[in-house]
Amino acid sequence: MLRNIFAIARNTFREAVRDRVLYNLVVFVLLITGCAVFLGDLTAGNEDRTVTNIGLSAMLLFGVFIAIFVGVSLVSKEIEKRTLYTIFSKPIGRGEFIVGKYLGLCVTLLVNVAVMGIGVSLALVYIGASSLAASVWGAILLIYLELTIVTGVAILFSSFSTPALSALLTFLVWVIGHFSASLRDLAEGLGSDAARWLFGFIYYVFPNLSHYEFVTLAARGEVPPVSYIGGAALYAIVFNAILLAITIVIFRRRNLK
Repeated sequence: MLRNIFAIARNTFREAVRDRVLYNLVVFVLLITGCAVFLGDLTAGNEDRTVTNIGLSAMLLFGVFIAIFVGVSLVSKEIEKRTLYTIFSKPIGRGEFIVGKYLGLCVTLLVNVAVMGIGVSLALVYIGASSLAASVWGAILLIYLELTIVTGVAILFSSFSTPALSALLTFLVWVIGHFSASLRDLAEGLGSDAARWLFGFIYYVFPNLSHYEFVTLAARGEVPPVSYIGGAALYAIVFNAILLAITIVIFRRRNLK
């Protein structure tokens, strides 16, 4: 079972690396970081904060694009190429296929986030903020954990919907995930039972991505505590496990003929 999962993950990683979109996004983020250095020169005394804010924000944004547009096409691409039938003709289950695809894309995101993080760190070193260049990696790790959740959501929608609709739904979940805690607090202030129920449902069912918002604090030189990162990692593991379990159940019921 593990051998099949790792084989699918390895092939998924190879296919994703061959995709030119990934390289273009990484290059574009590096260019954004270069622009951040240039803009930092225009903000006297705030160069380090400017580079960190723009660099990490660009990393998150384009990481989300990679997770969405590659994630939603993982299943549909295999069906279009008819390679899915060849895979299932071997002793490989649909659950192993989903988990392998997910892990392969997570490894791809890890490589891309690492490259982007190195670009941000080099930009900070260039402007003389070496200490900040090291401290931002805590925030980068949180960004990666958030991307693993976005990947899980993308694969979930791709298991039963078209790529275009899956991409739209995943993006909406990502946006809602960053505001779910604020919406719940707003509902508590309104005092409406219907609003409290609705936003409470959103808070508990949708991923709470506010746990991973650390860009602004990282720009100030703050480092997330180990306990904070551990809690965020545990939340991501549990939520991703639930997403994968639901995806496997749906995909097993899907008629691929």
